[in-house]
Amino acid sequence: MKRAVTVESASAAISASSFIDQKIKELGDWRGKMLAKVRGIIHEADPEIIEERKWAKATSPGTPVFSHGGIVCTGETHKSVVKMTFAKGAALKDPARLFNSSLEGNVRRAIDIQEGDKIDEAALKDLIRAAVALNLKDQSKPKSKPKPRRKSPPVRQAQGKL
Repeated sequence: MKRAVTVESASAAISASSFIDQKIKELGDWRGKMLAKVRGIIHEADPEIIEERKWAKATSPGTPVFSHGGIVCTGETHKSVVKMTFAKGAALKDPARLFNSSLEGNVRRAIDIQEGDKIDEAALKDLIRAAVALNLKDQSKPKSKPKPRRKSPPVRQAQGKL
């Protein structure tokens, strides 16, 4: 079941799921088909995924985001690729070596899918489940308490002779 988060747009409220549907339809080429396929794989991997629309502004309609306990990945479309950026990808094991972009970063990792590429669906589902598990694990960790403020040393008074 797709759960959507509603975001205010300039004209009216549009659900994130409707936004993604519209984006797929507007693309009308291999990128739309690939985004639809990836979206289906994400929901098969985790039926509790929430679709969101983030980072919308006057110059951009926003980015499709898939979340569960935090951001799992984005589903961006560019001129020559459909990009899945995993928010905590650097912390995930990738035995199938799906990550092929943003490999130099300390936090994120991405999968660039080009026209004609085949997707290893089983490996992608494993990666999505691992990302969700990491988000949920991070949620269950107790927040560390802030360290108490260090007291300032006492002000020394000048010792003068009177």
